[in-house]
Amino acid sequence: MAEAYREISFDAPDGLKLHGRVYGLERAGAVPLVCLAGLTRNSRDFHEVAALLSQHPDTPRQVITFDYRGRGLSAYDRDWSHYNIGVEANDIIAGLGSLGIDRAIFLGTSRGGLITHILASVAPTLLAGVILNDIGPEIAPEGLRQITQYLRKSRNPRTWPEAIERQRNLHGPAFPALTEADWMRFARAIYRRQRGTIRPDYDLNLLKTMANIDFDKKLPDLWEQFDLFEKLALLVIRGENSSLLTPETVLEMSRRHRAMQVINVAGQGHAPLLETGRLPELIAAFAAGIDLRETALA
Repeated sequence: MAEAYREISFDAPDGLKLHGRVYGLERAGAVPLVCLAGLTRNSRDFHEVAALLSQHPDTPRQVITFDYRGRGLSAYDRDWSHYNIGVEANDIIAGLGSLGIDRAIFLGTSRGGLITHILASVAPTLLAGVILNDIGPEIAPEGLRQITQYLRKSRNPRTWPEAIERQRNLHGPAFPALTEADWMRFARAIYRRQRGTIRPDYDLNLLKTMANIDFDKKLPDLWEQFDLFEKLALLVIRGENSSLLTPETVLEMSRRHRAMQVINVAGQGHAPLLETGRLPELIAAFAAGIDLRETALA
């Protein structure tokens, strides 16, 4: 699947050079799928599932992935305070504008789901449907505390086997379902070899944005923005061992959005690997339903 995509670059509203990938071709009657990654992650998180969906035998569709500013191949921002979901939402709007895309299904993992909430507020006509991967409008403080702690303690591995083992030691209890091949992809999506060193593929200044969070208090929520999904097809994917998205939050999401679909992923935590098990087929089926809905509305 190495040749499944083409690289793109575009200018953010403030001129920063940003990067993305486009998998597959535009398809008549198939709404494009936009994949938005987690806090420190990048396009590589979606490579396998994006390739599978763009080449699906029955419902192929174009898939777009983005590296946020300060992640992957996008430029780092000299002002770390710009690493926030509001700025990043506007970056995504700019990226889609550069591609001429004005309507898409959004698949957001973790932070990507938070950005999707913001898009529902600032650019609602962009959203044809929403898939939230282990994220909701309310985040469990303890889960975010855990993420912050392991990011702050992160050290550069010396070899790829060490990188894989480090991630397995850190996340293994929450992800007993992963295979050796899964762990290899997991690590290679996080790290990049640069000038002979294997290092996390993001601007370390990103951690400054989390310095003043009080994890002993309820975190700000996005319920108001979540309610804007009311008329959209909505799929929530939750890892059964997730520390970030609680069952109680999913229950409240279901109460507010009666048509919401939920997939619980056994043996995985935050956030499920979307290329594993039946997830690609379930995502493909959900997106195909949105195609029919959009065609009916046209």
